[in-house]
Amino acid sequence: MQSVAAQWFLVERHSSDVIVALVQTASLGPTLLFGLFAGALADLFDRRRLLIVLQTYAVLVALALAVLTYLGRLSPTALLMFTVAIGCASALTAPAWQAIQPEVVPREQITAAATLGSVSGNAARAIGPAIGGVIVGLSGPAAVFAINAVSFAGIIVALVAWKRPTQLAPTEREHFGQAMITGLMFVRNGPNIRRILLRAALFLFPASAVFALLPVVAAHRWHLSASGYGVALGAIGLGAVLAAVVAARLRQRVSDNVLLAASAAAYALAPVAVVWLPFAAATPFLVLSGMAWLITLATLNAAAQLSLPRWVMARGLAVYLLVATGSQAIGSYVWGAIATRAGLHVAMLGSAVVLGLVALSVVVLPLRPTTGTLSVDVSSAWPTPTLVFEPCPDDGPVLVTVRYQVPSERLNEFVEAMQAVRRSRLRTGGHSWRLYHSVGEPDTLLERFTVASWTEFERQRTLRWLEFDSEGVNKAIGYTVDCARQHEYFVAVRVRQ
Repeated sequence: MQSVAAQWFLVERHSSDVIVALVQTASLGPTLLFGLFAGALADLFDRRRLLIVLQTYAVLVALALAVLTYLGRLSPTALLMFTVAIGCASALTAPAWQAIQPEVVPREQITAAATLGSVSGNAARAIGPAIGGVIVGLSGPAAVFAINAVSFAGIIVALVAWKRPTQLAPTEREHFGQAMITGLMFVRNGPNIRRILLRAALFLFPASAVFALLPVVAAHRWHLSASGYGVALGAIGLGAVLAAVVAARLRQRVSDNVLLAASAAAYALAPVAVVWLPFAAATPFLVLSGMAWLITLATLNAAAQLSLPRWVMARGLAVYLLVATGSQAIGSYVWGAIATRAGLHVAMLGSAVVLGLVALSVVVLPLRPTTGTLSVDVSSAWPTPTLVFEPCPDDGPVLVTVRYQVPSERLNEFVEAMQAVRRSRLRTGGHSWRLYHSVGEPDTLLERFTVASWTEFERQRTLRWLEFDSEGVNKAIGYTVDCARQHEYFVAVRVRQ
């Protein structure tokens, strides 16, 4: 409803195509600025309390927008600024909402829950725009903005009623800067999550053209009223709801990669239909695009949740949301600019062509076979250090060395296996990883890496090291002489210059 009212407000004031498309950019753009910070917030603080505070802020902003609109004081620029302000609330809460899901749903039901979550949002997309268009036609945008403020208040009531189990506060909370760096390092060194992010960006960048330019098509090509535009958006939402009925059956018959390719190809029909067909004939293709949209995002969202361990869940999902919403925000601007300079037909046909290429790209850039199947349970296999003195929590950096005895005939296999070990060390908090070969003892290899502080090292060893990380180490030491390794730990000593 909010999007319909905002975009129609701009259309009625004869704003350019690119300004109308900027509504999506303004609402999604804050994720580019605050996405990772929001993930750190959700991992470090109580998510329920965090959400209540941020939803209260959203109530106040939405209410101010409604009042200014009612008084006739709202300009297109001010509307975009308020949209950014509301988008900030969405950006700061989105990782917390995503990270809560695994708290209330068993792991084996994550895929179904992700689909239902998408259905929830898209049911609103099917119903909300139609109602919003009617209200805009009868009472104007101010009424819709006021209803939006009330809806945020309703979310606060739901959060207050949620009986979340008591969460034990950490003895020492991570620093924000270090927490964000650690989250980025996890993603950078996680091949599965990186491929999920790539698939999301490849689909959402061209797919954003339909949502960004549909109000222009509705007003200038189909000559629809605000209510008619709401019905057009509702068709997309209806398709998403219908997809929930068939999504589970499709997953039983075909792989996730086939679903992603088929969904991109199906979605590519929508931009062609809206520029070549009348509204009635194009509506079935809008429904189909909604189905493709839900299947793609539910598949990728579930894959992301199943691939992330609990300790970095919100930060990893924040990066996923950053890529997803950033792709839509940038795509909305790009397709809007193309439509303004080269014409609506060129922008929509370009979007369709790119979506066709995205469908074909699944052949060379599929989701990895291990996506969502690796164990994310914490491992206790990392040996406990023998301490002669207890380092202070902030002492560091900590240098970790691991000595291996590897016969020359198995050296190449060992080095190849250490690639997985390297990724495990780096995504759990290590940096400056190196593997050294002794020139004096040909069978000796030394692995070394550093961790920011002693506290970070303890987190790495006891909270972040997972079973599949241990499996990688076990594979590497299987190539050693005695199937063992020797750890040593050093704390940095400050030397005056």
